[in-house]
Amino acid sequence: MVWSLVIAALLRVFAAAEWTATAPGQSVLVALGTLTVAGLLVLAVVRVGAIRRERRSALARVRTTLRERTLRTAFLPQRDPDAAGRPRPRAPGAGIAAA
Repeated sequence: MVWSLVIAALLRVFAAAEWTATAPGQSVLVALGTLTVAGLLVLAVVRVGAIRRERRSALARVRTTLRERTLRTAFLPQRDPDAAGRPRPRAPGAGIAAA
């Protein structure tokens, strides 16, 4: 859709350049200048679209990562150090500290 509009506009400009040119080589220069400007505009539009898609995909990736991390860590088993059958952790003795 956008490409057809760009091509139609270029054809109109080329047609206008043919009958408005006064010097023999001027119409070619006007056509080349117009084509260059139109090409730069198209490249700018494509680049802006790519940047927007990249930002959206980056935000979606962050959301997905946070969601997965939340699901992984939501139901971790909690350990009770005072539960029956569990040995109590002991502080290191003087012999370990000297080594």
